[in-house]
Amino acid sequence: MATAAERTDAAAPPAVVGRYRWVVVGLLFAAMVINYVDRQTIGLLKADLTAEFGWSETDYADLVFWFQAAYAIAYLAWGRVIDRIGARWGFGLAFLLWHVGHIATAGARSLSGFIFARVVLGLGEGGAFPAGIKSVAEWFPKKERALATGIFNAGTNIGAIVTPLVIPAITLAWGWQAAFIVTGVAGLVWLPIWLLVYRRPREHPKVTAAELAHIEQDPPDTVEKVAWTKLLRYRETWAYAIGKFLIDPVWWMFLFWLPDFLGKRHGLDLMSFGPPLVAIYLLSDVGSVAGGWMSSRFMHLGWSVNRARKMTMLICALLALPVAFAAFASNLWVAVLIIGVATAAHQGFSANLYTLPGDVFPRAAVGSVVGIGGMLGAIGGMVMSKYAGYVLEQIGTYTPIFVVAASAYLLALLVVHILTPKMEPVKL
Repeated sequence: MATAAERTDAAAPPAVVGRYRWVVVGLLFAAMVINYVDRQTIGLLKADLTAEFGWSETDYADLVFWFQAAYAIAYLAWGRVIDRIGARWGFGLAFLLWHVGHIATAGARSLSGFIFARVVLGLGEGGAFPAGIKSVAEWFPKKERALATGIFNAGTNIGAIVTPLVIPAITLAWGWQAAFIVTGVAGLVWLPIWLLVYRRPREHPKVTAAELAHIEQDPPDTVEKVAWTKLLRYRETWAYAIGKFLIDPVWWMFLFWLPDFLGKRHGLDLMSFGPPLVAIYLLSDVGSVAGGWMSSRFMHLGWSVNRARKMTMLICALLALPVAFAAFASNLWVAVLIIGVATAAHQGFSANLYTLPGDVFPRAAVGSVVGIGGMLGAIGGMVMSKYAGYVLEQIGTYTPIFVVAASAYLLALLVVHILTPKMEPVKL
């Protein structure tokens, strides 16, 4: 069967551009759903596990800390690995590894056992976003990357919605160990599908000549390989990395501590977490897609990449500000609305920040830059986990944590603008 590259020379492009690239986004979306079910399960079971094993707030913070430490190291390493072996096999290996860690959590009988399993989970999950961003850079032109990233990133929110609906039922029926085993085994179905379907566009038999031309409409890269250390010399690398350092901890905090906040402030438990968390992460989904759509729409209207991305990020940063007052809301659904808008703002901001490496670096460097940024983001998450554990144990209120969350996005945008005032392609 002829490849897309051969058909480009042999046939005139059809009038209608194909849409197979969106199948790739669908697979990435599904992987992120699974990713966040696996990641969030521990947060939803925090109260039950704390009661059974006698954890303190700092014990739980240490559990999160070591997961994020492994994630930070792995994120950096996977970025480089994926640039070398490609998204297909890189994502496949990462996916398999994190499922080993997730399922192994069921066998933990002490805090150190949980930490070990979560470290393995972190080592695998560190490859998910570098592979996802690399795939989008391979399959989409720049003007569509924010939307594609927003759509697959929305899978994280669906995963966060599925978790409080599924985990309580499994836990009550078969125990907390089954929550890790059932979701882990079920998620493995994705792996063979990914390996069978994913190829680079020029190697894929289902990509039409017109779609290939659409994907490759941007000027071709002139760089095949980029030394990892060389990337550290560019301000654009640090714009992305520091941005991740500032905003990722906020999302980690929501993911690992939100059920605890709802339990302590509004009296919810394993059986009643569902509706509020579903509402929050549904809003997050809207923010993820809307944030990607907005900057793409601005670009279709003739705005530059720089103006479109930054205006969208500014809007999202302003929408996140009210979360500083979330702990003062006495009504549950007012708190849910405030937090939901903030998580939506995070996802919209993040969808545009994620496109920065693909916007300014050649494809050969995208995975490595994403890896550097992800490592700093996870380090920021480690700092946040220690901070949250300290605040909750010493002060007993979430207000200082939410104030940090509210201010992170404007600060991140300021850093991005100072380091990349024009957001132009890097000349390596």
